[in-house]
Amino acid sequence: MTTRGKKYTDATAKLDAGREYTVDEAMDIVVQAHYAKFDETVDVAANLGIDPRHANQQIRSAVVLPHGLGKKITILVFATDDKAAEARDAGADYVGVDDIVEKISKENWLDFDVAIATPDVMSKVGRLGKVLGPRGLMPSPKVGTVTSDVAGMVREAKAGRVEIKNDKSGVIHAPIGKISFGKQNLKENFLAFMGFLIKEKPTAAKGVFLKKVSVSATMGPGITVSVPDIRNELKSMGIAA
Repeated sequence: MTTRGKKYTDATAKLDAGREYTVDEAMDIVVQAHYAKFDETVDVAANLGIDPRHANQQIRSAVVLPHGLGKKITILVFATDDKAAEARDAGADYVGVDDIVEKISKENWLDFDVAIATPDVMSKVGRLGKVLGPRGLMPSPKVGTVTSDVAGMVREAKAGRVEIKNDKSGVIHAPIGKISFGKQNLKENFLAFMGFLIKEKPTAAKGVFLKKVSVSATMGPGITVSVPDIRNELKSMGIAA
């Protein structure tokens, strides 16, 4: 049985059991309940009305948040010649193909957050599927990380590009920023994320799509956010929800 610390217990005590909070209230609480000595990441968890057993109901995409993620993103690009030069100029931290494939294969080297590849080198990069796949680092056309526009993708990743992928239970977990962003920037990132997610609803998914949404800081409790209020906030911004 997990024992929670006094600070976590105190933070949880500020919540009303079973209550759904408005977006504004949730952002207020997640910032005010912060007690860790480091700049905690704020995450969103969305329980979706999809059946992950069916490929046509799975979600895998990516969104760029307006205020980024507040962390340095280390980027690896698998590319050669002109595309390699473009990647370096755009700010990629590591660029190459054969040498990097060998380093990952032999040394299990994984000191990067995002991997991007041009289509022409995927036959070589594909050999790393068993290493990169389980860690969510394998370049994929579905999320745009297999592309000829490596420079554009590097800039997006540096700006705070968030990959969206449901787990086996139909839940999506993703970061939306840091506590230090403050309420307003966190709210804007949250609504940008939710607006994008709603647009990604699979056509095969029937019934209620957003079943439950919560936000939490790294060390804090989950705060349930009212889905109707999320939709109202998005509509006020002119975003179909």
